[in-house]
Amino acid sequence: MTETDPSHPSDFIRDIIDDDRKAGRLRRPVATRFPPEPNGYPHIGHAKSICLNFGIAEQYGGTCNLRMDDTDPSGESMEYVKSIIRDVKWLGFDWQDRLFYASDYYEKLYRYALALIRKGKAYVCDLNPDEIRQYRGTLNEPGRESPYRNRTVEENLDLFERMRAGEFPDGSRVLRAKIDMGSPNVTMRDPIMYRIKKENHYRTGDAWCIYPMYDFAHCLSDYIEGITHSICTLEFENNRPLYDWFLDELVERPRPRQIEFARLNLSYTVMSKRKLLELVETGVVGGWDDPQMPTLSGMRRRGFTPEAIRKFCEKIGVSKNDSLIDMALLENCVRDDLNEKALRVLAVLRPLRVVIDNYPEGQVEMFDCPYHPKNPDAGSRKVPFSRNLFIEREDFMEEPPKKFFRLSPGREVRLRYGYFIRCVGFEKDLATGEIAEIHCTYDPQTRSGFAPDGRKVDATIHWVSAPHAVPAEVRLYDRLFRVPDALSEPGEFTEYLNPKSLEVLRDCRLEPSLATAAPEQRFQFERLGYFCLDAGNAVERATVFNRTVTLRDTWAKIAGKGR
Repeated sequence: MTETDPSHPSDFIRDIIDDDRKAGRLRRPVATRFPPEPNGYPHIGHAKSICLNFGIAEQYGGTCNLRMDDTDPSGESMEYVKSIIRDVKWLGFDWQDRLFYASDYYEKLYRYALALIRKGKAYVCDLNPDEIRQYRGTLNEPGRESPYRNRTVEENLDLFERMRAGEFPDGSRVLRAKIDMGSPNVTMRDPIMYRIKKENHYRTGDAWCIYPMYDFAHCLSDYIEGITHSICTLEFENNRPLYDWFLDELVERPRPRQIEFARLNLSYTVMSKRKLLELVETGVVGGWDDPQMPTLSGMRRRGFTPEAIRKFCEKIGVSKNDSLIDMALLENCVRDDLNEKALRVLAVLRPLRVVIDNYPEGQVEMFDCPYHPKNPDAGSRKVPFSRNLFIEREDFMEEPPKKFFRLSPGREVRLRYGYFIRCVGFEKDLATGEIAEIHCTYDPQTRSGFAPDGRKVDATIHWVSAPHAVPAEVRLYDRLFRVPDALSEPGEFTEYLNPKSLEVLRDCRLEPSLATAAPEQRFQFERLGYFCLDAGNAVERATVFNRTVTLRDTWAKIAGKGR
């Protein structure tokens, strides 16, 4: 596929690629990559980059690599690697046999560093980290040259080899590029290429005690893999001259071209892996895959679909300007997708017992209920109906206000797929004063949903048969923070956590068909929202469902009231 294909979006990145092709600068297939650092689980922000890089490769008939930029042993682990592989696959993308690791290139990168030293373009510096910062200068003041900047090539080669051999302690020496301490771009003021870190690497073990910095390793890894367009987020725009400088000094053409785009910032959550790790480590959430998290693993467990996430990434598009995307857009993408796919079922989250006094004792009817109102191919299931039912507690009021149309003393409602029932009495719990049980009568002539005498009811409510109901725990998830951008607010970002981001209901009742639901299977609980069987509880006895999203955007109402 090419730029002329109307089925693919157009944006400034694709415009650049089109120009490269037309100008003859691109004489090989487009090659992109998704290069995460394996120091956390990928989140919805990474999904934008994943969809962009793989989407461009597909559009132009090229390739997209998956590469772990694992150049810092601190915090990297195989757990994170596995999560990245799993989540990229789940989103629907395939890198085929092109899974790479920057750690595979350590020897090549080391040789590149030696070549730069021999050219007189790199030197070993003995300044400590604080001194390096002081010497670097500011945005308004040029930097000062390190007193070690003019070491001979021979001395630098010797020291760098001894750094690799482990002769020196952590932080005592670094290898720096010799560029320009007076550059207006602070990034170009003799940046660090290698530092000493005597830490075991999750792949290479103790084979190395010096590790390349991201800016040095990334551009050369792109070159080694034959990447044509290195698509990065906007914070790397100032680093592009350094990206090009390393390539200019060390390799031949053709070389990759770096292009920057605005990262995804999503309201009511945080995108910083450091902040997300803090939430995990402090126990605010139950782990990286907690459904409250914006990680792809968390969203998957909550019931989000990969199709909805890809659609969301398509809708927000690609730009050069940072912005805060409203969480409501993502939630609406999920609603739209699940509205088409999710099977409709009956579930009662806050059960209130109903006894139909005139229904025969011991009788059970099986109602044939469609799984989807607009999709006959989805089939149907049998739902039992009996004398004893459960309805939602909020569907009954002893003294209803004027506009309450559901069940109350003397009032009639329709049971979904069932009969008209009328409340004729109720019983209260003497200890609490709460309604404990409702007594109703039913009209056996209303099985069709209509009354023979033409009378109508104002409400239809859902229910489950009490003797047949499946007990379950249901977790009602909501937005993680109560403000759109917690990181921009004063104080600690954790001060703005939403205390209602999770409500656990442990006495729910579901229709019998849900006893055989598969982990991650998604449903619409009629009148309540979209729910997913929690895969994290597959080995537990309890049936646990997670709410993916409500049927409507309740936060829009809250915002409209100015709260």
